[in-house]
Amino acid sequence: MYPIVTLTDQCRKCYSCVRSCPVKAIKVERSYTEIIFERCIGCGNCLSTCPQHAKVIADKVGETEALLASDARVVAVLGCSFPSYFHYATPGQLSAGLKLLGFAEVHEGAEGVELIAEEYREAIGKSEVPLISSHCPAVVDLIERHYPQLIGNLVGVVTHMVAAGRYLKKVLGDQVKIAYISSCIAGKFEVQAEETKGAVDVVLTYRELESMFKARSMDLQSLDDAPFDGNEPHLGRVFSLSQGSFQAFGIETDPLDTEIVTAEGEVNVMGIVKDLAQGRISPKLVDLRFCYDGCIGGPGRNQALTEFSRRNLVINHFRKKTPYLTRPVYKKAHPAVSLSRTFADRFAKLPTPKGGDVKKILQATNKFTQKDELNCRTCGYNTCREYAVAVYQGLADLEMCLPHNLQQLEEERGRLIQKYELAKRELDREYGDEFIVGSDRNTHEALDQIKQVGPTPTTVLLRGESGTGKELAARAIHRYSKRNDKPLVTVNCTTITDSLLESELFGHKKGSFTGALADKKGLFEAADGGTIFLDEIGDITPKLQAELLRVLDMGEVRPVGGTTAKRVDVRLIAATNKPLEEGVRDGWFREDLYYRLNVFSITMPPLRDRVESIPMLAHHFLEKARQKLNKNIVGIEERAINAMVKYPWPGNIREMQNVIERAAVLTHDEVVKLGNLPLAFAESYADEAENVIDLRSFKKEREPHVLRVEKKLIQRYLADAGGNVSKAAQLANIPRRSFYRLLDKHGLKGRTIRAREGEED
Repeated sequence: MYPIVTLTDQCRKCYSCVRSCPVKAIKVERSYTEIIFERCIGCGNCLSTCPQHAKVIADKVGETEALLASDARVVAVLGCSFPSYFHYATPGQLSAGLKLLGFAEVHEGAEGVELIAEEYREAIGKSEVPLISSHCPAVVDLIERHYPQLIGNLVGVVTHMVAAGRYLKKVLGDQVKIAYISSCIAGKFEVQAEETKGAVDVVLTYRELESMFKARSMDLQSLDDAPFDGNEPHLGRVFSLSQGSFQAFGIETDPLDTEIVTAEGEVNVMGIVKDLAQGRISPKLVDLRFCYDGCIGGPGRNQALTEFSRRNLVINHFRKKTPYLTRPVYKKAHPAVSLSRTFADRFAKLPTPKGGDVKKILQATNKFTQKDELNCRTCGYNTCREYAVAVYQGLADLEMCLPHNLQQLEEERGRLIQKYELAKRELDREYGDEFIVGSDRNTHEALDQIKQVGPTPTTVLLRGESGTGKELAARAIHRYSKRNDKPLVTVNCTTITDSLLESELFGHKKGSFTGALADKKGLFEAADGGTIFLDEIGDITPKLQAELLRVLDMGEVRPVGGTTAKRVDVRLIAATNKPLEEGVRDGWFREDLYYRLNVFSITMPPLRDRVESIPMLAHHFLEKARQKLNKNIVGIEERAINAMVKYPWPGNIREMQNVIERAAVLTHDEVVKLGNLPLAFAESYADEAENVIDLRSFKKEREPHVLRVEKKLIQRYLADAGGNVSKAAQLANIPRRSFYRLLDKHGLKGRTIRAREGEED
């Protein structure tokens, strides 16, 4: 089992572990990050930096409890730094607590330090090459797994943990089980190595031991001191302090000495190892510890205490007399114990990319030039190229690049605009906004042209007076097109200034003008794959006309302030209420753009030419007003309909919709009357003007003629559809929901109709 594991359900891929790992032993999976055991050196950085606590030490408490419950004799060995963690209890109380847990003996790991001291002194005297201390398991793993060329420089001596384990098994017999307890996580890796396997059976952290005390509700401070076992150490107790190894090994040092040097902490250790690997330095001995402040600053340290407090606790333990019991078996001469070890090349070779591979990965994150390589280190790697190599090797993924993610967010903004347009279209469809209502010949001709041109990619120019429904026609064309799963982006060219319109249509680069604080994607890019509708195109300036012509001819858009163009696939629908032919003749509209737009022209007829459809349109807009106002209105009186037929409608469909909504607001009963319409309608219906005032006084009056005609129409559509309500609504060109309400109003949900619906639906 790997000593460090990932709780995958807690990992949020924040890449803190990648940034903190000095050897990049983290692999980015689909939804979490994972430790690569073959590359990990057990420094514990990922444990302390993970904000979600998704990286944890593999729990060895259960395994230890099982050993204690068995018939085996289990001996506990406390690492040299134990006083700096268990500051709330004396060493004797800690020994007592361990024995209450079931440990047969309790030893200090400092014994192992004094066992290897002589070995180090001899190695220094004999060596002809720069030596690297091997008492820090993290440093040994660093050399074996990442700098195998320095294996020959490692002191061929085991760590004090392994030395203590081998000694105790030699004295007490191989059947004894050794549990080593310290702040070092790398020790958990060490006991799994082939060269040191068997010396120690289980490695616990101080925190794991503390959890065992808490599980049994054990208060160490209430216990009487119990003696330690074995031979009482002396200088070995200061080994865990900064530069304490020199004192423990009896090696004299001089601050000005360049032959015997020491380094602590990730940055210093990595720097010296790199210098040694490249031959820049060649001291006699380099004493390395991966943790800052020596072993008292290990990953399993007591974080509630400062380094100064932890140091004082260790020094006080060194100076004070600790209860010790030296059993007869330990009073004998030390048995011959093998303290030497060999080292293996454990370098995990990863695939090496070629230059072209790195280039492809960089381009995948939008890094096309060296200027694009920001080297921001957010991904955890020093340079963009180092990160690209990691992606190639399967250690990283493209999502780790922050600048790339920001660019993707900008692209996502464009996709959100598309989704917004789709949602807007669906809402319009839900409420019937995409239906072109009318039964007159001119409307049918326009609808036929829309159905013909809709499935094609042809550019369409919609003509007609203001308010004739050109935008509705554009939506219908898009609905019939093969691009209807993509957005329809609508732009009103008269409501935006020239400079802003150019930016809106084509986008802009950061800094291209005052207020351009970031790159912005234009609406042509947002409509990529779909349709863009430019309303009132006759109002755009000659400069924009030229840019628009470029899009139509080349299929490319170039943002304001940009130097490169981007291809887009957009269908253009334009609309105008101006005579563009006169614009070409008078010079305010480009002739080449006119011919590029006027490929297929549809003229939307004014409402005065659609007299036959006015009653149908009036009831259609009344239904919409009824829904919007949540008001119970059942119809329009016949005189109001006649007045609307005679009215010239200069504002066309838009005016009619507003007139009907206003009338629906003004009516005090369930019928819209002539008096609810503007005065101009009453004047156009002068022969009945005298009766308007009298009619308005009858609040409960109904319009039987209008309702009778409406009921007959509904019955006819149902008959033509064979009783199928959905089909009848389609024939009537009104929403199915509206048709059902008309059925309810006229009581047409009888047995006969239900039977027909059951047969057809």
